[in-house]
Amino acid sequence: MSLFLSGLPLWVMAILLVVVPTLIATAVLILIRKRIGLARLTTNNEVAGFKFAVVGVIYAVLLAFAVIVVWGRYNDAEEAVIKEAGAAATLYRLAAGLEPEARGMRTGLNKYLRLASERDWPQMAAERESPDVTGALDELYASAIELVKEDSRESAVDIQIFKQLDAMTEARRARLHLAIGIVPVVLWEALVVGGMLTVGFTFFFATENLKAQVLMTCILAIIVFMGLFVIIAIDHPFTGPVHIDSGPLQLVLRDFGGAG
Repeated sequence: MSLFLSGLPLWVMAILLVVVPTLIATAVLILIRKRIGLARLTTNNEVAGFKFAVVGVIYAVLLAFAVIVVWGRYNDAEEAVIKEAGAAATLYRLAAGLEPEARGMRTGLNKYLRLASERDWPQMAAERESPDVTGALDELYASAIELVKEDSRESAVDIQIFKQLDAMTEARRARLHLAIGIVPVVLWEALVVGGMLTVGFTFFFATENLKAQVLMTCILAIIVFMGLFVIIAIDHPFTGPVHIDSGPLQLVLRDFGGAG
């Protein structure tokens, strides 16, 4: 469900996650007020107010924890893409030369970056990976092995070539892993149920001014559901309108691609 919601336009997501639940909470509040009455509800104000303070704090801590975790993992995904691009740029420089093996490695690097941008990103948006990109990476390793067989290459350069290749592979695996979603199902259940209970707790209160009470409930509901909106929007770092693009890889290909 979070993958589906993450792929929607932001305005649609906002309607589904913020506007609709807020309207439902308002309607339920008005219905309860009319059915139970002001006099019976006001008797709960003192005790319910104390308990609501505890409930609100507990849910606020849970929501803040989820936002911090998701934002941190989102940054990890962005750093993985930047690390992959940096390793690719270094490989272009290490594979400089007119030898057929060096030119072959640069050509393989061009192919990998192009396929990663064109095929890995659409696949990651659906929580999958592209076998074509994996094949291009295998070919790149094969080209590197052919390159380091040359006697004219320094051993230190050979070590750096495979070090950067390993860094590219690790960075790709990291972004593929993070593309499947960050928040586990059990945390989603706690966030959704906790948000509903926190907003629903306001139904035990009553003030003489119904409009003021409705407004306060709306504000609370918007704050709670906006937190869920933010989490869903960045839960899948490579999906939807709020996503990490392949710009760093494309920039490296544009800067060094002519070297193939």
